[in-house]
Amino acid sequence: MDKIAFTAGALYFIVLLRAGGTFAVGWLAGAGARRSRFAERISSAKFQRAERAIQRWGAPVVAVSFLTIGFQTAANFLAGSMRMPLRRYIPALVVGGAAWALIYATAGIGVLKVLGRLFAEHTALGVAAVAALLLAVCAVVLYRRKRAASPSPAEATAKATAEPATEES
Repeated sequence: MDKIAFTAGALYFIVLLRAGGTFAVGWLAGAGARRSRFAERISSAKFQRAERAIQRWGAPVVAVSFLTIGFQTAANFLAGSMRMPLRRYIPALVVGGAAWALIYATAGIGVLKVLGRLFAEHTALGVAAVAALLLAVCAVVLYRRKRAASPSPAEATAKATAEPATEES
């Protein structure tokens, strides 16, 4: 239990610094954008409505973002760039960061123990499991890249009908 408490405390400290820093960088980027050539776009009525909605309702999104992979940084940056008030952001950071730290501390220590035992008792099986995991990740990345590069069936059909057919003799 001491390992979990220590790990959770360390992770909590790290996430507060990282997410708070991301929020601060977003705040500064938003302030810079408001003084740049984008100021006209940022001052539109539609953008102002979006900014007010994030300022008012963004805290739950920030808190839940800590339970996701890949969305957490974007949520904190956008909260800063959209000037979410600190009185709303800090409670979301405290709650979401605590959940993140506890999940990663408990699950992380559990996974490390299982992997340690697996490698100690069945080294070949551990190496095979890691290799299979790496192959699966590579397959997913390649599949996504291929899917993103190839046009959808609707785009292919539209392109085929838009181009006149030419016959070569």
